[in-house]
Amino acid sequence: MSLRDMKVVLVHGAWADGSSWSKVIGGLAAHGVSAVAAPLRLTSFADDVAALDRTLERIEPPVVLVGHAYAGAVIGSVRDEKVKALVYIAALAPDEGETVGDVFYRDAAHPKAPTLAPDRHGLIWLPDDAFAAAFAQNAAPEELTVLAAVQQPIMVSCIGVAVGRPLWNERPSWFLVADQDRMINPATQHFMASRMGAQVRSCAVDHTPIVTAPEVVTAFVLEAVQAISAR
Repeated sequence: MSLRDMKVVLVHGAWADGSSWSKVIGGLAAHGVSAVAAPLRLTSFADDVAALDRTLERIEPPVVLVGHAYAGAVIGSVRDEKVKALVYIAALAPDEGETVGDVFYRDAAHPKAPTLAPDRHGLIWLPDDAFAAAFAQNAAPEELTVLAAVQQPIMVSCIGVAVGRPLWNERPSWFLVADQDRMINPATQHFMASRMGAQVRSCAVDHTPIVTAPEVVTAFVLEAVQAISAR
């Protein structure tokens, strides 16, 4: 199977949208790999899994599914047979019976991590100064401006739902650990990657390398794509 036969579906996390993958999409295209960014609503965990399922419905197999941050929980909750591998980018990977909140708060928060709380609508917004302090501290000023301007809040209920048996129990997985992550403790990332039995790479990147180190993410995704295409 050639790389051109493979399809990559990229799934964004909280406080972001599909455009956060733009540099990775371009990087994959340069290697002849087609990618689609799946839009999540961030209104409930069930809504997000359903939204990803709808995207997968229109994609020809085989698929490598890639999730950033919160989206790690979402990609682990689909059951589509088209999905041949999962790639986690500084992501959350709750096990059966756990919630996103359980793993997010497993280890101590970074001193510069923002305090998160829902507003009166149950939406959690990331404070504007948190983008530069913790979300993407390696981003250029113009990138930080855009990230803050387009952020999508996440409903608090998204992080409180216990997940079922995750797909990483049945599919090969890759995990990029962000050693400079100030949102998800790198120790938590190592813990999740280890229990998944994932192929792990640790890199000196921040929480949002899809924006600040897209070449690292692209190379890591290509590693998974090449491994699956060779089977």
